[in-house]
Order: sequence, then structure tokens, then C-alpha cells
Amino acid sequence: MKKIFAALCGAAALLVAAAAEAQTIKIGLILPYSGQFADTATQMDNAIKLYIKQHGDTVAGKKIEIIRKDTGGIAPDVAKRLAQELIVRDNVDILAGFVLTPNAMAAGDVSAEAKKFMVVMNAATAIITTKSPYMARTSLTIPQLNESFGAWAYKSGLKKAYTMVSDYGPGHDAEIAFQRGFKDAGGEIVGSVRFPVANPDFSAFVQRAKDLNPEAIYVWVPGGTQPAAIGKTLAERGIDASKTKILGQGELVEEESLKSMGDAALGIITVIHYGFEHDSALNKKFVADYNADYKRNPNIYSIGGYDGMHLIYEAIKKTGGKTDSESLIAAAKGMKWESPRGPISIDPETRDIVQNVYIRRVEKVGGALRNVEFDKVENVKDPVKARMK
Repeated sequence: MKKIFAALCGAAALLVAAAAEAQTIKIGLILPYSGQFADTATQMDNAIKLYIKQHGDTVAGKKIEIIRKDTGGIAPDVAKRLAQELIVRDNVDILAGFVLTPNAMAAGDVSAEAKKFMVVMNAATAIITTKSPYMARTSLTIPQLNESFGAWAYKSGLKKAYTMVSDYGPGHDAEIAFQRGFKDAGGEIVGSVRFPVANPDFSAFVQRAKDLNPEAIYVWVPGGTQPAAIGKTLAERGIDASKTKILGQGELVEEESLKSMGDAALGIITVIHYGFEHDSALNKKFVADYNADYKRNPNIYSIGGYDGMHLIYEAIKKTGGKTDSESLIAAAKGMKWESPRGPISIDPETRDIVQNVYIRRVEKVGGALRNVEFDKVENVKDPVKARMK
């Protein structure tokens, strides 16, 4: 009798556990919490926490549980292993995060094989979403920003430019996109260079650009510590932004980078999809709430995480709590909403974000260095996938 009772108790416990599992939606968050991109991960995770705080941790009657995993940096093998473990051991329903392209690409293979909904909240190489039919992106694509920027640069009066980028996927994307936009509009690329992505010494590369005396130098480096380092080198090598236009993607002059560059950053022009300075009521509230909790301003990584959680929450609502990949990706396709960055949507064909692209210049506002928006290109799709149709 005791054995039968024990067996019945065991079976009941399993049923209770299964019921609890069914009432929980698990999100596996894969980010570089340690290493040179640790602050990037922190900014994204802060916004994820803020979204949950604002909107509650229950959606469609299901409790949201976040399981966090650290890749330590650019580590595609680690990202792939963590994605597999999250699915097999932790039974996650959704994969999310992904600051870095190589990690997102590796996890994308797992998403496709395991048929798991995956939300890329930053990694920006154009082809990432082709790795899995169950993947959507809430950040940007590098060509989306930089092809528009290249065309804008020529139309603004610049005729000759030099490009210098990090020598890996995102840097290549940026180089190709800016050059395409600039040349297609009528401009001339007078030279280009790619430098190592890991701990580069920028001095020789900047000097090479300076020697050619171009009208503009376009720069692309990843987030983390490198923007401040190259900004400092540009100043040390005597590149005057009032004479030679310094152009780049927004990471080049993020808030922390500006603190390191000082007045040498004045006049640098960048393209971006979000800055905390963006003037809208929704963004002012977002910035205020973020500051209240974290005593700092949100950045591009924050907005990717914030909108990523919005996509996840709204997709779950639309499915009525279903978490199978087919239901969630169908719910995500074509979704539109007003973000702190402006109006955005998920392209139903490519599962990539459609958004405004903002042109900014570093100026002094109230004695502080700020990125001031002065132009924009509206409703931009990823141009690479548009050409693939």
C-alpha cells in the first residue's frame, strides 16, 4: 500500500509540475554579460526589466520567466551551445537577446532546427534573419542605416569619401552599404581599409586616411570600448571635423564615447535609429523611467531590448498564450506600433524591422555634448533583402 501511495504521489507531483510548466512562458536571454561588451548587455537587459516592470510579468494568463545566459563576448560556439541547452534542459519557449552577429547567426541555426521563436534585439548584419524562418528582429540592419546615409552624404554636398571599418561581418555590411549609397548617388570612394576587430591600434589606419585628405571619413566600429578609442585617435592625429567630415554609425558617438572624446567629437555626423535625445512624448517618458531605475540614459541596445519585449508580449497576446513557433512568428509578421524611437513595424516578408533613420550632429547643448537630430529618412526597409526579392 505504501508503494502504491508513493507512486500516486510521484505521479501527482509530475502532473502539478507539468501544469505549472504550462502556465509559464520561458524566455532564454543570451547576452555577453561579461567581457568588452558587458555594458552593452547591461543596457539591453535594463530595458527588458523596465518593460516587464511597466507591463507586468503575466501575459495571456501565462507567467513570464527570463533565463539569462552569458556568452562572454563574440563566441558563436558558446551561443549555439547555450541555445541548445536552454531548449533541451530548460525547456524555453523563446530565444532572445543577441548583441553580436556571430552569436545570433549560430543561435539562428538552433532556432531553425528546434523550431523556436527567436527575437534578435541588436545583432545587425543583414542576412541574420535568413538563418531561421522563426526569427524576427527589433533593432536595425546595418545596410538599412548606412545605405541611406551614403546617399544622404552625397546629397549634402560631399563628393569624395574614405571608409574605415572593423574587419568582420557587420563592418563589411557597413562598408558595402555606405559605399553603395554614396556611389549610386554620384560620389567617389577614394580609399578604404578594414582593421582587426579585436583590440586594434587605430593610429596607422587613421593616418592613412588623413594622408589622402578626403572630404569625409566614414567610420564603423562595434559598440563597447572601441568608439571612444577611435574617436580619441582621430583627435590625436589632427582630424578636424570642421574641415574633414567625420561620418559614422551612431555607436561612434554614444554617450559614454562622447565623454571620452570631449570637444574633439564636435561636428561628427552619424546615422542612427534611436537616441535618447529623440524628441517625442513617448521617448521622454521612456528616458525618464529608465533614468529613475538605472540612473543613466537608454541607448540603441536599450531600445532593441525594450521593443523586443513588446514584440514578444504582443505576439503572445495575439496567439492567446500559444508558444509554438508557427503561431508566434505569424503573430509577429506585419506587427506595427509606436516605439520611443518612432513608428516601427515588422516586415511580413523578411521579418525585419521597418523604421525611420535619423541623421545627427554632435553639438553643445547647455554646455554638454549632445547628438542633435537634424534630418531623417522615413520608413526604411532593409535594402539588401529588398534587392533579393
